[in-house]
Amino acid sequence: MVFQTKGRDGLALLDHWLAWAARSRLKAFVALGRRIRGQREGIAASLEHGLSNARTQALNTRIRLVSRLAFGFHSAKAMIGLAMLTLGGLCPDAPWPMTHGNVRRPT
Repeated sequence: MVFQTKGRDGLALLDHWLAWAARSRLKAFVALGRRIRGQREGIAASLEHGLSNARTQALNTRIRLVSRLAFGFHSAKAMIGLAMLTLGGLCPDAPWPMTHGNVRRPT
Protein backbone atom coordinates (compact mmCIF):
# COMPACT_ATOMS: atom_id res chain seq x y z
CA MET A 1 0.00 0.00 0.00
CA VAL A 2 2.86 2.37 0.81
CA PHE A 3 4.48 2.02 -2.63
CA GLN A 4 1.17 2.45 -4.43
CA THR A 5 0.85 5.88 -2.80
CA LYS A 6 3.44 8.42 -3.96
CA GLY A 7 4.99 11.46 -2.33
CA ARG A 8 4.21 12.70 1.15
CA ASP A 9 1.10 10.54 1.50
CA GLY A 10 3.17 7.40 0.97
CA LEU A 11 5.76 8.62 3.44
CA ALA A 12 3.02 9.32 5.99
CA LEU A 13 1.71 5.77 5.54
CA LEU A 14 5.22 4.40 6.00
CA ASP A 15 5.75 6.43 9.18
CA HIS A 16 2.37 5.28 10.50
CA TRP A 17 3.28 1.63 9.88
CA LEU A 18 6.73 2.07 11.45
CA ALA A 19 5.13 3.55 14.57
CA TRP A 20 2.69 0.64 14.72
CA ALA A 21 5.51 -1.88 14.30
CA ALA A 22 7.52 -0.23 17.09
CA ARG A 23 4.53 -0.49 19.46
CA SER A 24 3.82 -4.05 18.43
CA ARG A 25 4.75 -6.78 20.87
CA LEU A 26 5.59 -9.13 18.05
CA LYS A 27 9.37 -9.47 17.87
CA ALA A 28 9.35 -10.06 14.11
CA PHE A 29 7.49 -6.79 13.40
CA VAL A 30 9.69 -4.81 15.79
CA ALA A 31 12.82 -6.18 14.07
CA LEU A 32 11.37 -5.54 10.60
CA GLY A 33 10.46 -1.98 11.59
CA ARG A 34 14.04 -1.37 12.70
CA ARG A 35 15.40 -2.69 9.41
CA ILE A 36 13.02 -0.58 7.38
CA ARG A 37 13.79 2.48 9.49
CA GLY A 38 17.47 2.02 8.59
CA GLN A 39 16.53 2.18 4.88
CA ARG A 40 13.99 5.00 5.28
CA GLU A 41 16.04 7.57 3.37
CA GLY A 42 16.19 5.40 0.25
CA ILE A 43 12.52 4.50 0.53
CA ALA A 44 11.63 8.18 0.86
CA ALA A 45 13.64 8.98 -2.28
CA SER A 46 11.87 6.18 -4.15
CA LEU A 47 8.46 7.45 -3.06
CA GLU A 48 9.32 11.06 -3.90
CA HIS A 49 10.77 10.41 -7.35
CA GLY A 50 8.83 7.29 -8.30
CA LEU A 51 12.01 5.42 -9.23
CA SER A 52 12.82 1.76 -8.76
CA ASN A 53 15.46 -0.71 -9.84
CA ALA A 54 13.01 -2.66 -12.02
CA ARG A 55 14.76 -1.72 -15.28
CA THR A 56 18.13 -2.74 -13.89
CA GLN A 57 16.75 -6.09 -12.75
CA ALA A 58 15.11 -6.67 -16.14
CA LEU A 59 18.39 -5.90 -17.90
CA ASN A 60 20.27 -8.28 -15.58
CA THR A 61 17.78 -11.04 -16.42
CA ARG A 62 18.20 -10.46 -20.15
CA ILE A 63 22.00 -10.48 -19.80
CA ARG A 64 21.79 -13.83 -17.97
CA LEU A 65 19.77 -15.21 -20.87
CA VAL A 66 22.32 -13.91 -23.38
CA SER A 67 25.14 -15.47 -21.35
CA ARG A 68 23.37 -18.83 -21.67
CA LEU A 69 23.41 -18.36 -25.44
CA ALA A 70 27.10 -17.45 -25.25
CA PHE A 71 27.96 -20.64 -23.37
CA GLY A 72 30.84 -22.29 -25.16
CA PHE A 73 32.39 -19.10 -26.49
CA HIS A 74 36.11 -18.99 -25.93
CA SER A 75 36.36 -15.50 -24.51
CA ALA A 76 34.45 -12.97 -22.46
CA LYS A 77 34.72 -10.54 -25.39
CA ALA A 78 32.41 -12.75 -27.44
CA MET A 79 29.79 -12.75 -24.67
CA ILE A 80 30.08 -8.98 -24.22
CA GLY A 81 29.77 -8.50 -27.98
CA LEU A 82 26.65 -10.67 -28.08
CA ALA A 83 25.14 -8.74 -25.16
CA MET A 84 25.88 -5.40 -26.83
CA LEU A 85 24.44 -6.59 -30.12
CA THR A 86 21.33 -8.07 -28.50
CA LEU A 87 20.61 -5.41 -25.87
CA GLY A 88 22.37 -2.32 -27.20
CA GLY A 89 19.73 -1.34 -29.73
CA LEU A 90 22.19 -1.46 -32.60
CA CYS A 91 21.17 -2.71 -36.03
CA PRO A 92 24.35 -2.90 -38.11
CA ASP A 93 24.16 -3.22 -41.87
CA ALA A 94 25.00 -6.56 -43.40
CA PRO A 95 28.46 -6.63 -44.99
CA TRP A 96 26.85 -7.74 -48.27
CA PRO A 97 23.86 -6.40 -50.21
CA MET A 98 20.39 -7.75 -49.45
CA THR A 99 17.94 -8.11 -52.37
CA HIS A 100 14.24 -8.96 -52.13
CA GLY A 101 14.58 -10.60 -48.74
CA ASN A 102 17.12 -13.07 -50.09
CA VAL A 103 20.64 -12.97 -48.81
CA ARG A 104 23.13 -12.46 -51.60
CA ARG A 105 26.65 -13.05 -50.39
CA PRO A 106 29.60 -11.65 -52.29
CA THR A 107 31.32 -14.06 -54.64
